[in-house]
Amino acid sequence: MPGRLPASAAVFRPVRTRNAFEETVERLLQAIRLGVAAPGERLPAERELAARLGVSRVTLREAIRAVADAGYVESRRGRYGGTFVAEDLPSLPRPRRGATPTGAELEDVLTLRRVLESGAAESAAARSLSPAERQHLRGRLTGVAEVPRGEEAEYRRRDSRLHLAIAEVTASASLTTAVADIRTKVNELLDAIPLISANIEHSNEQHRTIVEAILSGDAPAARAAMDEHVGGTAALLRGFL
Repeated sequence: MPGRLPASAAVFRPVRTRNAFEETVERLLQAIRLGVAAPGERLPAERELAARLGVSRVTLREAIRAVADAGYVESRRGRYGGTFVAEDLPSLPRPRRGATPTGAELEDVLTLRRVLESGAAESAAARSLSPAERQHLRGRLTGVAEVPRGEEAEYRRRDSRLHLAIAEVTASASLTTAVADIRTKVNELLDAIPLISANIEHSNEQHRTIVEAILSGDAPAARAAMDEHVGGTAALLRGFL
């Protein structure tokens, strides 16, 4: 009979998607929130943890830095150094309009977003876009990529406009309205978690891939790229919320 799977093994298991950074952040936060890694406890050594998660040490360091910036872990130097869970953990972030959503409520939003936005990207790529529509997408892509560091509110605004632009070029008013509605809910959740620079860089790369697939008329690639993109955001939201 197989032995019991330790909780640490269940949490620190290999990530399964290409959103390695976001899922690593999710796993670290999950371990802390579930008490698998208790306040003051040292996390496994970097080499071991990277191997268990199936990510590069560079990705792991970026994820640890993001979690440290949010106040959940701290690094200590010296013979007995390493990465430790903070003794005083931050209060759980809360959306601006009330209590933290339940797991079911969060999954409801994330599922609807994935269906709508992945479908919108696929539909946009399947259309023969006009020069004006193509210029509209490129302009929104450039706009979000050019937001200066530290301008969190502006980044979220331009990011939203890019996603809405993708819905707009499907030429479906109903779909555009639905994407706008779900994006409002997603933004309320995003406002409750830190805006992480490494995630912004990753998101901008994914934005370019999505838009390029749409402009080239590759509907399956556009859907897959958007699915991957929203999956990364979902991983961060699950981790922090």
